[in-house]
Amino acid sequence: MTGREHGIPARAVLRTVIGCERESYRVQTTNASLSTDMVREFVIAGHGNLEKVRKMLEENPELLNGSYAWSETDYETAIQGAAQVGSVPVAEYLLEKGAPLEICAAAMLGQKDEVERRIRDNPDNINSKGAHGIPLLPHAAWSGDLELVQYLFRNGANAGSSSALHNAVTRGYYDLVVWLVENASPDLNSKNFQGKTPLSVAIERKQETIAHLLREHGANE
Repeated sequence: MTGREHGIPARAVLRTVIGCERESYRVQTTNASLSTDMVREFVIAGHGNLEKVRKMLEENPELLNGSYAWSETDYETAIQGAAQVGSVPVAEYLLEKGAPLEICAAAMLGQKDEVERRIRDNPDNINSKGAHGIPLLPHAAWSGDLELVQYLFRNGANAGSSSALHNAVTRGYYDLVVWLVENASPDLNSKNFQGKTPLSVAIERKQETIAHLLREHGANE
């Protein structure tokens, strides 16, 4: 979820976005057939609604890289939405249709070699952020790839450890949860967009070993 679906100024700008990395740039689209409401609907669908994404893209292929402006500095495409919530099916479908592979999406998909290559090519990419300023570490946590998360953390991508913990708990990645708790200093009582702590999520999902681990480290519901 974007967490910004209410209380957003009516003004919106339709753009085409190329990349989430630091060297990325945005180009104003001239396609007048796409309303900002349509782009907003498509971007929200990108947060896990594959059926709707397919339908809308088949009817309006120009939506693929359309970006909705939540604010002056916060733009989001459908694939960025998929990346921030860990929706592999939506991300893979959009990539298949020609959406650019951004480093944040690559991290979410667990494409360790691709992520490492981009950071080698431009070390500043370690500080890349996706939609809403979400850093690389939480995106990588969705993949469950402990080696990828460790690589990013060692190389300076240490922002967002609390969000990374939430994502790891949501997916039930026990080994990743252990590593984050012991090495990344996350806030064990941070709340997600639903107001739930990692322990609350673990209990809700009946992840007893993760819940026990979190309690041992002082987490509360």
